[in-house]
Amino acid sequence: MASLTLHVGRPILIATELIDLLGKTGSVWHAAAEARGTDGVVETLAETGEPERRCRRGGRRVAIGKAGERDVSLVLTPKDDLESIATVNAIGLIVATLRDLECARAEREERATLWPIDELPADGDGAVTVGHMREVITFAKKIAHANIGVLITGESGTGKEVVARAIHTHSSRAKHPFVPFNCAAIPREMLESQLFGHRRGAFTGADRDNPGVIRSARDGTLFLDEVGELSLELQPKLLRFLESGEICPLGESAPFVVDVRIVAATNSKLEALVKEGRFREDLFYRLNIVRLSLRPLRERRDEIPTLVSNFLMRASEEFRKTHVRISEEAMERLVLYEWPGNVRQLQNEIRRIVAIAESHSVLATSLLSPDIGRAREVSTPSTPPAGGREIAVGLTNKLNTTLAQVEREMIKVALREHHGRVDAAARALGISRKGLYLKRHRLGL
Repeated sequence: MASLTLHVGRPILIATELIDLLGKTGSVWHAAAEARGTDGVVETLAETGEPERRCRRGGRRVAIGKAGERDVSLVLTPKDDLESIATVNAIGLIVATLRDLECARAEREERATLWPIDELPADGDGAVTVGHMREVITFAKKIAHANIGVLITGESGTGKEVVARAIHTHSSRAKHPFVPFNCAAIPREMLESQLFGHRRGAFTGADRDNPGVIRSARDGTLFLDEVGELSLELQPKLLRFLESGEICPLGESAPFVVDVRIVAATNSKLEALVKEGRFREDLFYRLNIVRLSLRPLRERRDEIPTLVSNFLMRASEEFRKTHVRISEEAMERLVLYEWPGNVRQLQNEIRRIVAIAESHSVLATSLLSPDIGRAREVSTPSTPPAGGREIAVGLTNKLNTTLAQVEREMIKVALREHHGRVDAAARALGISRKGLYLKRHRLGL
């Protein structure tokens, strides 16, 4: 049995092994492994039992699979006793299971070809670092031990805090606190006291001492997210702290020194804010010693299958769902969607659909959010392009533009005629499903 499962893709070997097994159990009058070619010629690969009793009282045929152009099968004449019948039925069950294994292997290989999934490094921090993010994290580790300013830029949801944590984790401050602080989440009039702290009675409502997040991160790392939201009045105080390490909480008469590393992040264009006079130039240069820029997810779509696979595995564990996978059509929509919320939005979408799915199910396009399910949806106009099934192009036109026009119209016609079924359209065009996806992405279809 172990040998059969190891050689699941070799039907001739399986057939001859099963003939040997049937012979040893003595459950058949006769059994033969046959290979039938397209020309009808039958070759007997192996047999057991008494040839003269072949097909006595009717034979039973069990299909094994295809070996090249030949169909391999078993032709059995089972004995009549209960144990022999049970053995032959068990052989049929074994063959069915082997076929399922072969189908699963072929499907896995097809999915790997269509949607390649990178092997994720085992960093142990729970973050998904693949492709572009892995490159950024690798560079972040290089500068982690240098006590210099780092500015992380990128749209919301691209993983700026993940990078900041990586810097902290691989620095000499790793054993001390990592304190994230979102400057946009606190009212501007409260930012100073939240950052630098205050003494009791420093202002109305200050009924107790507050050390502030800078002192909370002593000897560690303070991650200032959305630093572009700091007011012009507060920016000089942050600059003084960056230059001297001194802070003066509200209500204190003298400043004191705190050892904290600042890692800042923003989804705003600080250079534009500097030009508009809304952000101090000297503070910008003090923060922007090392710049780490994170690209949005729509600019690194090749990473989406790996992210989906990882998020699917995590969500399945979280919601205790087993054997949940995503359909090819749903994966295609996920790859084609623009993802304004980037990786965070993708992770939340996967968690949502897994939460409402059943175990042992395939996540179809219908489960996706409406906007995602309609991503680059194939349009099926009622009328074909001018000229019916033909298109005229000028021989003096630019080659690249003309080829793109021809490809675009051919893809539209194929998708329309096959009612949006991508597999059928790709076969009609003579290209792979992945090739069709890449062309649609390039041509904006």
